[in-house]
Amino acid sequence: MSVSVIIPTFRRPEGLRHAVESVLAQSHQPGQLVIVDNDPAGSAARVAATAKAIARCEVVYIHEPQPGVSNARNAGFAAATGRYIAFLDDDEIASVGWLEALLDTARTLDATVVFGPLRGEALGVSGIRADLAHRLYSRVGPAQDCRLDKPFGCGNSLIDRDAFEIADRPFDPRMNTSGGEDDVFFALLARQGARFAWSARAVGTETVDATRTGWRYLLARSFAFGQGATQSCSRGGRMNWPGIVFWMGVGLAQTLVYGSLAGLTSLAMPRRAAEFLDRCVQGAGKFLWIEAFEPRFYGQVEG
Repeated sequence: MSVSVIIPTFRRPEGLRHAVESVLAQSHQPGQLVIVDNDPAGSAARVAATAKAIARCEVVYIHEPQPGVSNARNAGFAAATGRYIAFLDDDEIASVGWLEALLDTARTLDATVVFGPLRGEALGVSGIRADLAHRLYSRVGPAQDCRLDKPFGCGNSLIDRDAFEIADRPFDPRMNTSGGEDDVFFALLARQGARFAWSARAVGTETVDATRTGWRYLLARSFAFGQGATQSCSRGGRMNWPGIVFWMGVGLAQTLVYGSLAGLTSLAMPRRAAEFLDRCVQGAGKFLWIEAFEPRFYGQVEG
């Protein structure tokens, strides 16, 4: 099984170093590691050079100077040569058996797309904000491998490229700064009959620094997650108006119901309050889904 691991990165040299080290320590080594440096200044070059010197697999360094999460993923996808594409983000650390577990699940469950769990580590925060950060930066699923009805995001995923008709640059550049490009991408694969699966042993850790645990950032991220459901109906080459109306209705109901619950539980049950707040803000994102309301997370907006 030829595997290319793609790590897009933007000005996180220390996080990238940990991510790369975790890939090079895998029990099942990939055939290729693709590092996509999305910083115009090329800040990831030194980490990539070190990886090339010590790796047992091919290491490819791609400098994509035009900032944007879709641009970075597209550059990595175009450079990857493996049948299987594994995505790991530059703030994620893969467990030693991560890649082996993803491949084993793909084989045993006859899956064409596999996702693994993520454990968010938000340092230096407490209370409702810590609980909200954990919800937003963690991916929790079944204790055992199983088939899934719907996909997750790109980070910690495996794709069998031979199972689909995929362009070399399949991620929508309109979502370069907002994110959500993976929602549209996996919706495309779903329309081609993707068989999604969960690999319980393919564990990754997402490390979250202080710049991403402030209230403003957390709520913007939650809002953007909510927008993804409605926006996926408006992109990918067609406008699905019944789907848009449906998700807007769901979003309005979520905002009203969970907003009230968040206020009622904020003191007595802070963990439930974080859940209700997340659902409330995601509901607002489903309703206010148009581009004018999109938060900007990636590329040049990070300064």
